[in-house]
Parts: sequence; C-alpha cells; structure tokens
Amino acid sequence: MNLLSTLRAGCIGLGTAALLATFSPHALASSDSYSLRGDVTLDGKVDIKDAQAALQGILKVMPFSSQQTLSADVNGDGVVNIADVIAILRITTGVEPLVAEAPPATNDVVDDAEPLGKNRAKNYWEQRVDTNPVDPNSATLLTSIGLATSLHPDFGADYEGAPNGIPFMETNGDVPALPTTFSWDDESDNGAYPVPLTAPVEGGPNADGDRHVIVVDKAHHKLYEMYNAYPGSGGWSADAGAVWDTDTYAPRPAGWTSADAAGLPIYPGLVKYDEVASGVVKHAFRFTVKRSRKAYVYPATHYASSKTDPTLPPMGMRVRLKASVNITNYPKQAQPILKALKSYGMILADNGGNWFMSGAPDNRWDDDQLNTLKQIKGSDFEVVQMSEPVIGK
Repeated sequence: MNLLSTLRAGCIGLGTAALLATFSPHALASSDSYSLRGDVTLDGKVDIKDAQAALQGILKVMPFSSQQTLSADVNGDGVVNIADVIAILRITTGVEPLVAEAPPATNDVVDDAEPLGKNRAKNYWEQRVDTNPVDPNSATLLTSIGLATSLHPDFGADYEGAPNGIPFMETNGDVPALPTTFSWDDESDNGAYPVPLTAPVEGGPNADGDRHVIVVDKAHHKLYEMYNAYPGSGGWSADAGAVWDTDTYAPRPAGWTSADAAGLPIYPGLVKYDEVASGVVKHAFRFTVKRSRKAYVYPATHYASSKTDPTLPPMGMRVRLKASVNITNYPKQAQPILKALKSYGMILADNGGNWFMSGAPDNRWDDDQLNTLKQIKGSDFEVVQMSEPVIGK
C-alpha cells in the first residue's frame, strides 16, 4: 500500500499513532520554507508530531486554533486536508506517494464547514504564469490600455458611503432553490438557483450598474452568478446566469457569455480580504479595460466589443506584474496582492475602467493601503503569451 492509500485508510479506520509509527522523526532547519507552515504543534519545528496533530484535527479528534489552521495548511491551497499530512510526512521522512490517484467516491463527503477545493487539481485561475513567455505583441497591447495609467483597486472598505466592490455570499447548501429567469436564456444556465432573496447586490438594492449577484454553495462546490439581477416576490430575474463547479471552473461553450462579459466566473478572480490577511494569495485577479477587441482567448469564451483593431486586447488576455518591479516598500495589505500579480497575474474579463482590478468589499480593508497600488502603472506589466485569439464574426 502506498503512502496516499495508507493515509486514506487511516482516515477511515486506523488510529493516528499506528498510522504514523512507521515514520522516523526528522525536524527541519529553521530556514526551510516549511518552517512556518507545517509547525502545527507550534513548538518551533516540523516533525512527525505535526503530521499526527494535523491528522487528528482533520478527523476532529482535536480542534484547531486559528494559528494552527494556518500552520497546518502546509501546501498553501487554503484547505487543511490529507494532502497537508502527506506534505509533512514527505518533508520529514522523504517518503513520496507512489500514485496520486483520485479519492474513492465514498470518500467525497463534504463537511458543511470545509473550505472549497477538496481533492482537486489547480484550475486556470490558480496556474502560475511567472515563468511563461511574454507575448510578442505585449508592448502594443499594453500601449492600447495605457502605459502611464495607474492600476486601480476597484474595491475597498467604503466608496461614497457604500460598500466598495463586488460582494458575494457563502452558504452551506441549505438554501432552497428559487425560480430564476434570464433575458439571455440561450447562453445562460437555466433553472432554479439556491440564491436567497437577501443576497447582496453589487452597488446595493437600488443600483443601476452591473448588479452582479454571487453565491457560493460550499457544501456542493457550486458557484451561482447572475448579471443585472433583481429579486422578486418569489425568485430572481436577471439578464444572464451561470453555474460553476468550483473545483474546475470548466470553461463555458465557445461563444457563450456568463455573468461576466468574457464568459468567465467572477468570484475566483476577486481580491478577498481574508486571503490577503493570510499573507498569501494563490490565484489570478479579474480586471477590465475601456476598449477591447472583438475576440477572445482561453479561458474566455466570449468577446465584448465590435472593434476589430488587432492592437486592442482580447477577452481572456492575462497580464502579470514584471519580476523587476520593486514591491518591498508597499504596506501589508498591498504586498500579497502584488506578489500574486507577479505569480498569477490578472485576466481580462470585461469592459470598464483601464487597469481596474476587481475585489470584494470588506470594512476591514484599509483604503489608504490599497491606494498605494495606484503607484503601479501599465508599463509595469507584461502580457503572458497567448494562443491565437478566436475572432468574433
């Protein structure tokens, strides 16, 4: 039985002591990158005791403190699960899993309190692009957006007395599905949506803008998004709606829009306070430009323009912050965002303000810190090499 199978067996029936007894302790040097994450017992070293503590916490034999939860997320994917126990065992014993097989269907039971992302591979939002080649047309495309134009965090704690950003709501799968109708039903995922009539609307209940409504069903790993949405007496009406599997965010059919112009999901591309507060953000962000091309590239499936000028960016284009940009003097809330921009970048998702980066409102944001991001200019970015765009007809 390989390590991964052994661990799964341990989750089902074996005691943690028996499971871990065959591994020899080996503490890591303090300089190792795992010296902070992985120290579940908070004793200043990473050893087999940490693997045991992590497994006990997953099995709910012992509760995790908030600090332990952060330490136990060894692989930094936002989830504490068997993969983190494997990571601890790997670095303390040198044992590798022989086959990274998928979990049996009987193990795919979701606890209501479990974060998103159990037993899945990274999706395109979470793919690092810091070593990808630069697109040959990078300079031309960036010039069309604005080399001297500032990055604009389109989110924060407050804007003119209202929450600033695109809000979302999380549920545990206990919300009844309500009748939902769409004006663009030929490109929408039709059907009843488990979206409470009290779900927050972008811009507030009286807004006349995009009026996005976003609900994440954590229990079933589903994301429900609507554009120009209005609650009624017993359900919702909207222009467009899309339902996503949050494990994959598989692209929509070619030519289809979503609640976003590019046919992309909005939620995974938002800058979220809790992620930034953790110190590490591991996904790309959503951004907009004023003028785009009548074209799209993967992972987008839809264009949002009638312009055919090849110097304009297509929907789905990804940019990243240049590695040479010095970010050391930026404040605490800006640092994780800038690091993610270097590693994961931003994906063009809609027409709007140039270099407007989307995020979720939160009264814990420090708007002064976020505004330092405006020191970043268009010339600080580069376009990640793209496939040949699909041209609109």
